[in-house]
Amino acid sequence: MSRLVIASNRLPVSIQRNDSEMTVTPSAGGLATGLKSYHKSNDSVWIGWPGIDAETNSEENQVIELLKKEHCLPLFLDESLIDNYYHGFSNETLWPLFHYFTEYTIFKKSYWEAYKKVNEMFAESIIANAEEGDQVWVHDYQLLLLPHILKERRPDLHIGFFLHIPFPSYEVFRILPWREEIITGMLGADLIGFHTYDYARHFISSVKRLLGYDVEFNNISLESRHVYIDVFPMGIDYAKFQDKAIEIQSKPIQDRSKEHQDIDRFLMEKPGRKLILSIDRLDYTKGIPERIKAYRQFLIDHPEYKENVSLLMLTVPSRVDVDQYQHLRSEVEELVGSINGEFGSLSWNPIIYFYRSLPFDNLLELYSSADIALLTPLRDGMNLVAKEYIASKINHKGVLILSEMAGATKELGEAIAVNPNNIQDVADAIYKALIIDVKDQAASITAMQKRLKRYDVHKWASEFISTLEKTQQKQAEKQSRKVSPKLLKAIKEKFNAARNKVLFLDYDGTLQRFFGNPEDAKPDKELITLLKSLKNDENSKIVIISGRDKTTINEWFGEMGITLIAEHGAWIKYANEDWKERIKRSATWKDNIRPVLESYVDRTPGSLIEEKTHSLVWHYRKADIELGALRALEFKTDLSDLVTNQELEILEGSKVIEIKETGINKGNAALEYLVDTDFDFMLAIGDDWTDEYLFKELPDTALTFKVGTDRSAAKYFVENHKSVRSLLKSLIE
Repeated sequence: MSRLVIASNRLPVSIQRNDSEMTVTPSAGGLATGLKSYHKSNDSVWIGWPGIDAETNSEENQVIELLKKEHCLPLFLDESLIDNYYHGFSNETLWPLFHYFTEYTIFKKSYWEAYKKVNEMFAESIIANAEEGDQVWVHDYQLLLLPHILKERRPDLHIGFFLHIPFPSYEVFRILPWREEIITGMLGADLIGFHTYDYARHFISSVKRLLGYDVEFNNISLESRHVYIDVFPMGIDYAKFQDKAIEIQSKPIQDRSKEHQDIDRFLMEKPGRKLILSIDRLDYTKGIPERIKAYRQFLIDHPEYKENVSLLMLTVPSRVDVDQYQHLRSEVEELVGSINGEFGSLSWNPIIYFYRSLPFDNLLELYSSADIALLTPLRDGMNLVAKEYIASKINHKGVLILSEMAGATKELGEAIAVNPNNIQDVADAIYKALIIDVKDQAASITAMQKRLKRYDVHKWASEFISTLEKTQQKQAEKQSRKVSPKLLKAIKEKFNAARNKVLFLDYDGTLQRFFGNPEDAKPDKELITLLKSLKNDENSKIVIISGRDKTTINEWFGEMGITLIAEHGAWIKYANEDWKERIKRSATWKDNIRPVLESYVDRTPGSLIEEKTHSLVWHYRKADIELGALRALEFKTDLSDLVTNQELEILEGSKVIEIKETGINKGNAALEYLVDTDFDFMLAIGDDWTDEYLFKELPDTALTFKVGTDRSAAKYFVENHKSVRSLLKSLIE
């Protein structure tokens, strides 16, 4: 049975050095907190940085032994790597860019080199510890290159990747100098997960625009396999929070912690007093200054709430050595001091501010006591604090105000959603939250709790792993059609034994990489040599069967002495003969269709029209990929009315739509070629839908190959044009 290997920048626990002794403490952060319980309850090993730079081999061994008990393996990083890979590329390049703070984004080659090195180190550690067929679950933005490195070196591993922060729109992501490398790195995974559909959509858009891969729904077609994209909104350990909240609220007042008693005393000092809770890590993405300004606006708009409501702000220290965070802390503290000075009194502070982290029990005391949770990040991948607050409200009293920019807002629809940049909007939401009826509070809390309880962190993790297993099955089904060494040997034996052989070979995307410009797609010396060798093989007939126009095909192969079929079967040129038009018809229909194509060329920069004897073709490979796809949908709708009752059909290929006369296709052209000869070996290779006619019409005894892993009537698949050439070479070696 396969084992699960988890890889993340930080382990769920950290090693700390106290004098000469080392101790294990839980790590902070959503990933470590959320996945730790799942890791403990499953047979998994977790690889990551232990939070310490071991100074000697003895210390390394000590750390390794301590972490064995936690089913963890440490990856030791020196101070330079931490500075450049973690503080540098991860947190000064990727973090601000992915959160839309492009003004804070820093591009440094030294950061990038360190980032690559650490991803390589993770790969080496995983490869050394993973067994055949293990599952590997890679986490977050610090390890975006890791899936591809693993897939290249250990294709037997089943790799999942989950991004815990937003994936930005293409217009933002394209700024990154290493954008193609990052996308390629992520596509090494078999399954890629995001918190929300928006993030998944942005990623797919970048894949299409930057790498040009075909995408069907959530399925990205690479040359040799498919990558699946799905949405898994991360949950919390719901039972843990609810049980602890019940325990805390059940304690008599005299048995509660000092902090809890202080909260109780504050709320009871004045009847009807309310507590608003704000908890964040100190980060510019959290919108803390904007939130404070909104609270000030609320106090201006509703002076009746002075001394009746306070905002308790818990800000957890983060990246204390970074200038931006130091400036942010100063700004926050100045705003807090300003508002307390403007509105406060000797007996009341409008804002109760703490700059520190809290133990779990104290955190739950705050959740349980707060009447309102005010969480308004400017951009947040999920925001688990919102879910923790709801889970802790065992009395079903409380209101959640949540930023529209947080991933959690997609699940917590009963919360009051606000635009964190709209100060007045947030101020109005605070007032609305204060006057909501208790029954309405209970209804909202209950609905959200049911949802969070059903889809907790255990469900999130098990759903991801279950989907990864289904992905493995799909990949296995596709790989079963791949040309194996055993199959290749059998094909070669059959080829050598045959007395009369024919090979039907598509050109673009099959013998040659696809190029939009015919000049770029010219056959190279290697291909010419290969075709000549195949032609010289005794009893072998070579047929190039292409959608390209006959003039181009003739220019490339007309003097080679092989059979050419052009324009999807409209023209045929037998070896050493002249071209023959297979079907002769009037082309007056073009006069009606051509103006439509011209209007689409005008409205779609980068597209063009190609005219063939029996067809008109609209190419949009060089157009903006999403505009081209949109125009293609419009185009097909317009054409469906025009081609009615005209003996025309619409043929859609890769970034191309062709309007051609019915009855002309590669399949019937091949059958015509086969009429007078009894072949005992037939082979056909093609890469797109036009070749499906060929695959379907050939006898069952024919060996048919699809280039790529898309659904096809072909019996087998090969990865790309290089694989096609390799296959053909092996037949004659």
